[in-house]
Amino acid sequence: MSTATAPETRRGVDVRPLWRQVAVPAEHGGWSLTVEPVVLGLFVAWSRSGVLLGLAAVLAFLARTPLKLVLVDRWRDRWLDRTRLAALIGGCELLAIAVLGVLGAQIAGDGRWWVPLAVAAPLVAVELWYDMRSRGRRLVPELAGAMGISSIAVAIALAGGRSMSISLGLWCVLGARAAAAIPHVRTQIFRLHRRPVRRWHSDLAQASAVAAVVIGWALGGVTIASVAGVAVVSALNVALVRRPPRPAVTIGIQQMLFGIAVVAVTAASVLITA
Repeated sequence: MSTATAPETRRGVDVRPLWRQVAVPAEHGGWSLTVEPVVLGLFVAWSRSGVLLGLAAVLAFLARTPLKLVLVDRWRDRWLDRTRLAALIGGCELLAIAVLGVLGAQIAGDGRWWVPLAVAAPLVAVELWYDMRSRGRRLVPELAGAMGISSIAVAIALAGGRSMSISLGLWCVLGARAAAAIPHVRTQIFRLHRRPVRRWHSDLAQASAVAAVVIGWALGGVTIASVAGVAVVSALNVALVRRPPRPAVTIGIQQMLFGIAVVAVTAASVLITA
C-alpha cells in the first residue's frame, strides 16, 4: 500500500541520489504493513528466533526495491548503472535474509515456523510479477504483498511456541486490516486527485474485513476484542470515505494509527486470554 507522496522530482525526473533510488522504498505505507506483523508476533510470543525472523522480514521489504528495479530492467532487456547497483544491494540483502533465516531455524524450538512462509510465497511471487511489469501499484499486487508479509506474524508466533490456531488468528486479523485499509486508501487518493471512483468498493472491503475476523473468531483463532477492533476501524473507514478527502500524508497517518490500534488490541487480548 502506498500512502506517501511522490519522491522528490524535478520536471518528472527523480533527482534523488542513485543509491536512494535503488535501496530506499518510496512506499511509506509499506513500512507500517511490514512492521505491524513483526511487532504483533513478538508481543504475542517473544523469542530470539522471532527477533531474527522479524529482522529478516524488514530486510525483505527493503530488498523488494532493488529486486524490483532489476526485474523491471531485465524485463525491458536493459542493464544500466542502477541495475548493477540494485543487483549488488539486493544480493547482499537476500544473503543477509538467508543467514537470519538459518540462525532463526537453529534457535527456534518449533520447526513449523517455515510453513506459513511457504504458503505466502505465491503471494509474494504475484507481487513481484506485477512489479516486473511496472504494475505494482495496482490493487491485486498491493493486497498480495500485504497478505504475504503478514505471514511473518504467524512464523514468529510459532517460533515462540504459540499454537497454530492462535498464530493463524494473527494472520487473519492482519490480513483483514490490510484488506480494509488498501482499498480505502486507494479510494481516498483517487478522490483527492478527482479521479472517477466508486465508494462501494471501499465499503465492500470493510464488510469483507469484518466478515473475515468473525469467521476467524467462530473457528477459535481470533479473539472477540480483535473482531471489535477491526469492526471499529472499518466503521471509521466507511465514515471517512464520505467526508472530503484529506491530504495523502494525513490519510497515511490515519491508517498507521488504525493499524497500531488493531495490533495493540490483538496483542493484549491474546496475552490475556491465552
